[in-house]
Amino acid sequence: MNKWLELLIGLILVVVAVAEWGLDYTGLSFGAAALEVLKGGVVWFVIMLGLLFILLGISDLKE
Repeated sequence: MNKWLELLIGLILVVVAVAEWGLDYTGLSFGAAALEVLKGGVVWFVIMLGLLFILLGISDLKE
């Protein structure tokens, strides 16, 4: 993958995940506790995926 594209995707994923972290989705009928676990897991997965893309992009820049 292109090194600049990796950096861009990583930054977008991290920024979107952090921005979405603060939204309140408790209006859904999943139950508050189950929804909090789901939101937390998805957010951390997207943040880690974004950081992975950022690190891959930085690694490609060194070459």
